Amino acid sequence: MPDSLRPMLRDRLRRLVSAPGWPRALALRRVVAAVLVLLAAALAVRPPPQARAEPTVPMLVAARDLPPGSSLRAGDVRVVRAPESLRPPAALTAAEQVTGRVLAGAATRGEPVTRARLVGRENSHLSTGDPDAVAVPVRLADPEVAALLAPGARVDVVTVASEDGSAPVLLAANATVVTVRADDPTPRAGSRPGRLVVIAVPRESATRLASVSLGRPVAVTMR
Repeated sequence: MPDSLRPMLRDRLRRLVSAPGWPRALALRRVVAAVLVLLAAALAVRPPPQARAEPTVPMLVAARDLPPGSSLRAGDVRVVRAPESLRPPAALTAAEQVTGRVLAGAATRGEPVTRARLVGRENSHLSTGDPDAVAVPVRLADPEVAALLAPGARVDVVTVASEDGSAPVLLAANATVVTVRADDPTPRAGSRPGRLVVIAVPRESATRLASVSLGRPVAVTMR
């Protein structure tokens, strides 16, 4: 209570209690009421107590805007501190966990990097709904078709007709595009041209698709 109010309050209480002709019970009730009003006023102007800060934990986020298919380097990510309740359960915490890994979809600056955002088992599972799905990289016979694909697109993968007139063969039906890699600015000698497309397929189709795509061109039809 402000010091300037204390003498005034004492004088008023003294007058109320000693006033002639007033019943003492009424005087006491008025004294209590006056004290409660002053107490309420003091509490109203008192600053609220500061809320206890929630503990923070490390979280890996994109250091800049990243395109899909990026091969991550240490400079592409950074570690920030965030409240534990805001960190996704699958969020990573150190740059070493993503160095050399491929980002499936685009990520904006400051976006958390989780295991599910990287090409691998978890991403293949989430993309297809099949816990046994695996990712297979292939190069398409027509490199320009890769520009039409995006993560999550559904395609059928076939071999193209060969010179001997054999018909195309369906290698994987209703496969899921995981990501499309950017053109390699320094291709290796003898490597085939075209962008690399990573496709998630059932495990029983993966071996055949991988082996055939090494020796014969493949194409996709979009669903």
